[in-house]
Amino acid sequence: MSLESAALRRIAPSATIAISAKARALKAAGRDVIALSAGEPDFDTPDNIKNAAIEAIKAGKTKYTDPDGMPELKVAICAKFKRENGLEYKPSQVHVAPGGKPVIYNALVATLNPGDEVIIPAPYWVSYPDMTLLAGGTPISVETTAESGFKITPAALEAAITPKTKWLIINSPSNPSGGAYTRAELQAIADVLLRHPQVWVLTDDMYEHLVFDDFEFTTIAQVEPKLYDRTLTMNGVSKGYSMTGWRIGYAAGPEPLIKAMGKMISQTTSNPCSISQWAALEALNGTQDFIKPNAKLFQERRDLVVSMLNQATGLHCPTPEGAFYVYPSCAGLIGKTAPSGKVIASDEDFATELLESEGVAVVHGAAFGLSPFFRISYATSNEVLEDACSRIQRFCAAVK
Repeated sequence: MSLESAALRRIAPSATIAISAKARALKAAGRDVIALSAGEPDFDTPDNIKNAAIEAIKAGKTKYTDPDGMPELKVAICAKFKRENGLEYKPSQVHVAPGGKPVIYNALVATLNPGDEVIIPAPYWVSYPDMTLLAGGTPISVETTAESGFKITPAALEAAITPKTKWLIINSPSNPSGGAYTRAELQAIADVLLRHPQVWVLTDDMYEHLVFDDFEFTTIAQVEPKLYDRTLTMNGVSKGYSMTGWRIGYAAGPEPLIKAMGKMISQTTSNPCSISQWAALEALNGTQDFIKPNAKLFQERRDLVVSMLNQATGLHCPTPEGAFYVYPSCAGLIGKTAPSGKVIASDEDFATELLESEGVAVVHGAAFGLSPFFRISYATSNEVLEDACSRIQRFCAAVK
């Protein structure tokens, strides 16, 4: 008899976490390793947010809160959605959880029955399919192309929808590609969804504040109000506010869905950390002055990485609209031989050989459902990025 449940056997450990752990282990063993695998900003949490947490501790705000978030934070989240997205929500339509991942998982567990399908455009964040499987649903991966900006097309969406489709997950800007949907692209997707009233939309807007080149961020319920009653708009403070370790994600949607998600969290994690909630309150209500300068720095890093990777033999790197990732193709190296003598048969082989040969950790595209690509996080200094990209160029030049 297996110790693991059947549900757990359906999933695999997170590839991004596994590669980051391998890079740390190699560093600890004395290897010169540059890890470009972690998905978190390298900036510190702003002082006003840290100070709000300290003051909350001093004031004794260390008790349980409502399971799905304290009222003050829910009011701030409603104000954020109104201010930045033109969306009207009441606090009873808001769900707060210990990170964006639990928000998504709570929604899926609260709504999926066996056989229900979730459409997930690939490349996708590694957790979407596995969370769907854990919740008893069936992930339906729909491959995109570099030519489409790694975004699902209306025709591909239409073809993927069946009577069993329960959710479509949209991530814009995307992890891992950095691709972001324009207003017109979201409207075209919405037009398809309006023909299929059984399909709900989960839009993961975690990288909302990290868009470049005057790109206008919009979210689908904002673009098409007719979808408001079947859209869960998810966000959090992790990326835009450099608060990954604080673990606060939030979402807003129809009250029956939010009530079901609240029932789920009441019997699992219960409330997110009270101190983190007070810090998130300050993040949303306090100064936003650092957001645009941080995005400008990420844009400069993006331009550096895209330029250097496109100078590497056998690689092609599209220019993404947002987030802090690039998703280059390594198709030009598949079938060739690495310096170790091993034939590079897949993007996983490419990533493994690059780490062993040059000490650069990236995440292979198969982990995100679309090959032959790999993901680089450029959330580190220009100096480190130049060093890493020079190593990648050297490795690619040595592949024969």
